[in-house]
Amino acid sequence: MQAIYVQVLALILLSVGIATALCRRNVFFVLMGVELALNAVNLSIIGFSKTFADAASVTGQIIPLFTIAVAAAEACVGLAIIILLFKNQDSADIDNYSNMRG
Repeated sequence: MQAIYVQVLALILLSVGIATALCRRNVFFVLMGVELALNAVNLSIIGFSKTFADAASVTGQIIPLFTIAVAAAEACVGLAIIILLFKNQDSADIDNYSNMRG
């Protein structure tokens, strides 16, 4: 498989992720859009790494593992915050949270 096909797929996934994060009002869909965009970047890194020699290819495939681990931790913390906000507001709509003060 050529690297251009992987990059086109990553671009499509990135576009869908950004559009989802910007257009939706539900907090869960916004988080899913951000995660989709992050995974598109990981796919792009892996696609580029396949064009290099052996040592650089392995390095390019290991780096996304660390970003996936960070994304999993970020998703857990974000979901915990959203659950706490949902308990107080009884809604997952982003517009309801804009008037909150600390």
